[in-house]
Parts: sequence; structure tokens; C-alpha cells
Amino acid sequence: MTQHSIQHDPVIGVFSTTVDGVEARMEYRREGDKMVITHTGVPDAIAGRGIAGELVRSAFEFAKAQGWHVHPACSYAAAWVERHPEYNQLLA
Repeated sequence: MTQHSIQHDPVIGVFSTTVDGVEARMEYRREGDKMVITHTGVPDAIAGRGIAGELVRSAFEFAKAQGWHVHPACSYAAAWVERHPEYNQLLA
């Protein structure tokens, strides 16, 4: 699996990457010590490459490093964490 370069902008609450000139994003908001993942979007042009999973994993790793919990309000992030039980201890 190719690792893409993930950027994080904590000011606006976005993890993103650009692949073949197309941006994919995972958006969140902070609620105290909790990260609420609100949206994961990968355009069709770059879909099927594991990009959404990389974005969500990056968010969970960042939250873990900050000592935060995560609430995956977006359906993709909720499904992703079900497939990755090693992150269950972070769930809010």
C-alpha cells in the first residue's frame, strides 16, 4: 500500500492529501479533549487507493499523541475503527 503525504491543519481541523492533483480531506472539530470526525471525502478520481483509511489513521494517531478521545461521527471513520480494534481505547 502506498503511503501518501498527509498534511494536518489544526486551525481548521483538516487532515488532507493531494494525489494526482486531486485533494482528499478528513474534517474534524474539537470538543475539549475529544476529536469529533465529521467528514471523510475522497473524490472518485482517486478512490480505491486506501487514502480515506490513511487520513483516518493519521487523525487517530494525532489524537492518541495529544491524549484525546475520538468520536467518529462520520460513517466512514466509524466503519474504519470497527476494522481496527487497536484504536478502540481512543473511542469517546
